[in-house]
Amino acid sequence: MEVNLNQSDIEPAEEIVSAVSVDKAKVQEQVDRMTRQKAEAEAAEQRRIERLERRAEEARKAREREEQRQKEIERQQEIERQEAAQARKEAEQAKKEAQRLAEERAKAEAAAKEAERRKKEAEEAERRAAEERRKREEAERRAAEREAQLKKEMEEERARRQAARRQQVLSEVEKYQALIRQTIQRNWTVDDSMQGKSCELTISVAPSGFVKSVDTGNGDASVCRSARNAVLKANTLPVSEDPEIYQQMSTIKLTVKPQL
Repeated sequence: MEVNLNQSDIEPAEEIVSAVSVDKAKVQEQVDRMTRQKAEAEAAEQRRIERLERRAEEARKAREREEQRQKEIERQQEIERQEAAQARKEAEQAKKEAQRLAEERAKAEAAAKEAERRKKEAEEAERRAAEERRKREEAERRAAEREAQLKKEMEEERARRQAARRQQVLSEVEKYQALIRQTIQRNWTVDDSMQGKSCELTISVAPSGFVKSVDTGNGDASVCRSARNAVLKANTLPVSEDPEIYQQMSTIKLTVKPQL
């Protein structure tokens, strides 16, 4: 394509270069600000995760302490059960002895009273053991509920982070698409005949931003041709250093319109 430049086109060249430099500075300032915001958000998120992990560790240690306490209770209960069994055995023996020594009524009555006392002690021991068992089971249930709740919160937090990351990737892709559009416009040679026309572009870029290929789709032929030349002229387009974001924009589909 042959382009004729007159003197009036050449004179404002320095002003255009200056404006482009200002635009680049503003864009870089915006990119730097967004990078700082991203780093701050990631640091806050990391602190949040560490707090959750500390809470999980504290809950685990509390559960282990509770289990140790319950084991000690069970040991005591076993001793009490053995003592209760022994008491019942002794009570039964005392009762038999009282029957055998019916002629010694006074001694038999004393033995019977002793047997009754030991029986009550055994029953009380069994009651205490049952109550301790109930308390232990209740404590274990509550500990399990706390652990399940904490696990649920961590799962929800993980899902929230994943959703936030997806949204961040989409926002970053949109940001870099805008930067790519600006780059195309800066390198695009346009004229009044292109007013209101557009072209679909499919651009493949390397991780460095190097333009590997440009394909045109629907649109005005002259607009598509000049838009493709603008991309090739730019040679390198803005891309994110984040591999996940680059993966979403390694092949970019844009509809571009010349800005007259």
